[in-house]
This record gives sequence, structure tokens and C-alpha cells, in this order.
Amino acid sequence: MPLVSGADLLAVAAKNDFAVPAFNISDYSMLNAVLAISEEKQSPLIIAIHPNEIANLGWDVMPAVIQAARKASVPVAIHWDHGADYEQILQAIQGGFTSVMIDGSMLPFEENVALTARVVEAAHAVGVSVEGELGTIGKTDGYAEDGADTIIYTVPTDAVTFVERTGVDTLAIAIGTRHGIYPSDLQPELKLDLLREINASVDVPLVLHGGSNNPDAEIGEAAANGVNKINISSDIKVAYYEKEREVLADLNLREPDSIQPPCRDALKAVAAQKIDLFGAAGKAELY
Repeated sequence: MPLVSGADLLAVAAKNDFAVPAFNISDYSMLNAVLAISEEKQSPLIIAIHPNEIANLGWDVMPAVIQAARKASVPVAIHWDHGADYEQILQAIQGGFTSVMIDGSMLPFEENVALTARVVEAAHAVGVSVEGELGTIGKTDGYAEDGADTIIYTVPTDAVTFVERTGVDTLAIAIGTRHGIYPSDLQPELKLDLLREINASVDVPLVLHGGSNNPDAEIGEAAANGVNKINISSDIKVAYYEKEREVLADLNLREPDSIQPPCRDALKAVAAQKIDLFGAAGKAELY
């Protein structure tokens, strides 16, 4: 199946009120796991790769990622997650990504608009879709993706202006999520009324970052109220590496073909639950 842009993937999700999972992968084993579970659940898939992850993997892995995604029986987009600047976005486009995110959320509003609009102009010229961000996602610890100490919630009227002036295909909003795994003294709470107000104000699919470790009921409601892409990174990685630590308790194991399969199964179990929660199971047939 040919790769699709993020915009094409999410247009169907918006029309049918579900969210496409964007699973961050950090190695080829994780890639195989998210592709396998998406095919089993017949769910559309966004393979998300962060700049830190591609720095670890190396750009030479991208032809293999693209080939694996094209062979999938479900629609797949390959998404550049939290792009930092214009030059980085151009590199992602050249590397084969079909969707890019430019994260200008920490910039003043006018600078965010200018940077995002410039990225949109370049990406749309070659058929690549663009996700922008308005408002700030929080952070939970130093291991998570970067975020703000204090969440700045997305203002609906600003969202309207931002979408109109930039031409973005999708908009990541801040309604209370944080990157990473929440510590015991920090309880997540999404502002779902704010989500509904933003959804009623703009006509592009909305994106929720920091989807890991949030209450299922809130995430499920978000997926039914305009959020059509939900990023999951920490939850699947925790499952994968907790299983790996368990497996490696057997000190005689040394071959990846003995170590990695149970780790992939653990990741797949978490990913399957997210696919069901987002309402994405069985939706591949809509494309």
C-alpha cells in the first residue's frame, strides 16, 4: 500500500470520529511491533520518529522504514515528531517523511506563525502535510520529550488565527497533557470543555501530544470530540523495556531472537489497547 500523508490519514479519522495512533519507535524491533499490531487490528498507523530517535537510529534506516511501511496492509504515514526548525524539516522531507511537525510552541505567537507558515509553504509544494502546535505541553521529568514546566493552554480564538494564517493541516493543542509518565504526585486532568470549544472553532483535525499515562475515559472522550491523532511514546516503551528487563534476568540469554519477541508482544498488547481506545480498530477499510 502506498504511504499516505498525515492530512489524508486524519481527514478520514475526522469524518468518522476516531483518532489515529501515532506510535513513536526507537528501533527496528519496535517498528515491526507497531506495524504488526496495526495489521492485526486493521488500524491506520502513524509511525512517529522524533529528532532524538533518528539521531540514535541514523538516517540510513529510513529506506528500510519506508519499505516496511509500504508493504503494510493498512494505510501508514511516517511522521517527523517535534521538528525544531526549518532546516530540520527540509531534512525530514528529503528523508522520506510524509508528514512533519514544526513545533514553534515555545516561541512568541507571531514567530510561531511565521515559522509554521514557512514550513507549510515548503512541505505542501511536495505533497507533505504539516502539523503545527499552539500552546505548550507539560513535562513530567528530564527523560521525557521537552515540554514546559507550566502548561500554557491553547486559546480558541488564537487557534482560529493560527490555522488561517499558517495553512497547517493539523493542529496540536494544549488541554492539559504532559510528555512522559506522570509521577504519583502529579495527576493528569484534561480540559475537555476547552477541547470542545477549540474543535468548534477550527476546521482542521486536532492532535493530542503526551497521550501516555492519561485516564482512558478522558482520552477516549477526546478521540470522540475532534482529536484525530494521539501520540503514544512512553507507554509502549515502558512496556517494551520492562519486559526486556524481565527477560534479561536469565543471564544465559544473549541472542536478540530470544530476547526481542516477548518485548514486541508486550508492546503490542499496550498498543492494541490504545488502538481500541482511540476507536481506530477496523478503520483501515475506510481508506
